[in-house]
Amino acid sequence: MRRWAPLVRPGGRVLDLACGSGRHVRWLAAQGFVLTAVDRDAAAVQPLRSLARVLVADLEGAPWPLDGERFDAVVVTNYLWRPLWPALLGALADGGVLIYETFADGNQSVGKPSRPDFLLQHGELLDVTRGLRVVAYEDGFLDPPPRYVQRIAAVAGADGLRRYPLA
Repeated sequence: MRRWAPLVRPGGRVLDLACGSGRHVRWLAAQGFVLTAVDRDAAAVQPLRSLARVLVADLEGAPWPLDGERFDAVVVTNYLWRPLWPALLGALADGGVLIYETFADGNQSVGKPSRPDFLLQHGELLDVTRGLRVVAYEDGFLDPPPRYVQRIAAVAGADGLRRYPLA
């Protein structure tokens, strides 16, 4: 996530979805971004209230809680609920960046999660982000701890990376 944060408009609005205890929220807040943190665990997000707008929501059993809102970045790590794809992509402002990383097929050979419902299939993030400008995509094995992941950084909108030259 940190590697792709420079793609986000300085001071921009960032959504951290399924943020857990907020390791990304804390880092992004320190960089000057305006944060919205969403998780279903009220106790985990309580300490984040001084750093972010916090929403406690069951993303899998309720309507999308941010209907009509747009963000300069949407960050998701270690979480997969496929029915949210349209809402996540729709939450990107023009020039907004999707930064997504989660477990991929193959992870069942090294641990949990192991159910196919929680593992991205080969190329799935590329398929989901068709129409965005893909800046980076990785699909492979990391260690330690041993895990298979997919990662993507993709920019929405017509101006793509015009504002964000690569180093």
